[in-house]
Amino acid sequence: MKLVKPSYKILSNLDSGKILENIEIAGRTCYKSEEKITKESAKEFVKMIIKRGHESVLEHEKITVKIICDRGVSHELVRHRIASFSQESTRYCNYSKDKFNNQVSFIIPFWLDLKENTNYEITVPSEDPKMIWLRSMSRAEVDYFRLVGVGKWSPQQARSILPNSLKTEVVISANLREWRLIFKQRTAKVAHPQMREIMCPLLDELKIKLPIFFNDINY
Repeated sequence: MKLVKPSYKILSNLDSGKILENIEIAGRTCYKSEEKITKESAKEFVKMIIKRGHESVLEHEKITVKIICDRGVSHELVRHRIASFSQESTRYCNYSKDKFNNQVSFIIPFWLDLKENTNYEITVPSEDPKMIWLRSMSRAEVDYFRLVGVGKWSPQQARSILPNSLKTEVVISANLREWRLIFKQRTAKVAHPQMREIMCPLLDELKIKLPIFFNDINY
């Protein structure tokens, strides 16, 4: 089995100036104040509409991000309504094949002191939570391979024994307004800790790249 940590990658080419300009054009259409557009006006205008709560204008621009997480976290992500999702399919992905290096990948819970791509000697029996988790993941991988091998189950049948810790990849596209909502909900202290493990660093990066849109969101 393969152990990996969660991660993300921003796929969009974020041109802050162009995004601000486009949103200003859309927003000023509402007020018919296009004559006030200058080379420097977009930033203050967008600040103003966010402060007023006129966030529908932010829907004209989107961000696409690829997230690697466990299945449990992905189940929360895909609950967001105004977004598009493309996710690694356990119906069609056969992890016993060479393209997956004949192994199942699992996301390391950050509260376990485990390292990526490390082969651990699993002690059986053991009351160590780390060993219990490793043993459970190893057992799931072995049984999955048996089912798709000698059991001749299809991947969509064998997936029923795979745990929430299974690694999955999700590409998410959402407009700026929806991303603001996602960050407010998913970086909150009451959010799932593994969700915050991904979303807090992503928010921090977007605060640097698109500060006008995200600097007012704190966690």
